[in-house]
Amino acid sequence: MEGERELMRTKRRPTIWEAVSCLLVMGAVIGVGFGVYGIGIQILLLVSAAYAAFIGWRVGLSWDEMERGIAVRLGNVMPAVFILFAVGIVIGSWIFSGTVPMLIYFGLKVINPSFFLVTAFIIVAVVSTATGTAWGSTATAGVALMGVAAQLGIPLGMAAGAVIAGGVFGDKMSPLSDTTNLAPLVCRVNLFDHIRHMLYTTVPASLVGIIVYLVVGMKLYGGQEADASGIQAILSQLDSIFNWNLFMCLPFIIIIWGALKRKPTVPIMLLSAVVAVIVGVFSNGFNLVDGMQSMVNGFNLSMVQASGFDPSAISDTVSNLLVRGGIFSMTTIAVTIICGYTFAGIMEVSGCLDVILEAFLGKVQKTWQLIGATIAGSLALVFTAGVASISIIMIGTLFKDAYTKMGLSRLNLSRTLEDSGTMILPFVPWGVSGIFYLEVLGVGPGDYWMWAVSCYLCIVFAMLLAFTGIGIKKADPEEQAGTEENKGEPANLAVQKTV
Repeated sequence: MEGERELMRTKRRPTIWEAVSCLLVMGAVIGVGFGVYGIGIQILLLVSAAYAAFIGWRVGLSWDEMERGIAVRLGNVMPAVFILFAVGIVIGSWIFSGTVPMLIYFGLKVINPSFFLVTAFIIVAVVSTATGTAWGSTATAGVALMGVAAQLGIPLGMAAGAVIAGGVFGDKMSPLSDTTNLAPLVCRVNLFDHIRHMLYTTVPASLVGIIVYLVVGMKLYGGQEADASGIQAILSQLDSIFNWNLFMCLPFIIIIWGALKRKPTVPIMLLSAVVAVIVGVFSNGFNLVDGMQSMVNGFNLSMVQASGFDPSAISDTVSNLLVRGGIFSMTTIAVTIICGYTFAGIMEVSGCLDVILEAFLGKVQKTWQLIGATIAGSLALVFTAGVASISIIMIGTLFKDAYTKMGLSRLNLSRTLEDSGTMILPFVPWGVSGIFYLEVLGVGPGDYWMWAVSCYLCIVFAMLLAFTGIGIKKADPEEQAGTEENKGEPANLAVQKTV
């Protein structure tokens, strides 16, 4: 006990150089290890965490304290991990039921190459807004659209950019999204006021993206038709494997129903998966045991034997469309999350994050400087930790009083947190989203970043609003007074979200 008291007395605040060195070391380790030698990002994050632990030891932390800091961070991210595993289960079961193949089948029949990018953006945006998850929408509708793109001859990086942009748009604007609830909660503003305020940056950024997709589509594919022979071969094989019927829409309908009724995401996704397995058994004549296996290891070609179809007759193209999913397909991402949060947890408990973020506020005097500092701080944390929740919590907590003191509504802060967090996350190669999209869509950030137009334009419009004053809300009297009487109570209790 006495030793613990002595340890408490010897703790100190890290210097700015000690704090910044953690980010510099992580950038160097990942840049050289991953960028040059192709070493797995997980071990590189652990190496970075080891250096952060060294700094934590220098400022007086014990390993037990650092370990508790890591555990707290991991505890906060577990809901996202649950969704991650549920997405793997949904992908495997939806292919087993024929839901995803049906979307590919009819998509190949009706989608015109000239309007594919716009169509993909809108479809995924609608699904994501309804479900509250960019991961779920890209792993279902997005996977189907990528299959269509491959057959229409559209570059996969281009297609993935439109799909991801649509998914992130819906994730940002949905009242069912975790980050859309987290940002106003941290900033102590109303959820629906927050969503309305985000329209100032999200709508113009999305409109520019749609215009780009239209121009590119018309210029590259105007008047062109897809390869009819290649598409017909795929349609014929899919038609032979699956027996199309309306019951295949049930898994998707369950997801939409759950979103509209604001049901917990993970249970609804699991219910959808169970229904998908039942549909696959009765509609396609597949084996029930195989259906359960599709949830665990994903769909594989041997499962079609139960319906009397010869799996050896399936082409590589169709095989690439169907063989995917399962909970184990998400283990790489789960391990990456653990490694990333090991680094982030030590950075936070050692005080390094506080030191770095507070340095941003030293010379802030104008609105554009404050919003610029918010963006810079968010980007630093997003590219450091690879998740948006840390940047929203840390930046929101440290900056919210600064907005109030400058007479600005904290709605400006909550909006900017999403513009520079939620929207940028897909561009972090070692982040959970970047790895997720690579695993699910088969395309990495280096290939799709320039086509996810609305994602990076949100920051541009955020700064334009900051300079012009358009869409910058002033603090109301309650915010200006600090609302001390409600301190500790979230402002958006009307909507409770379970991720």
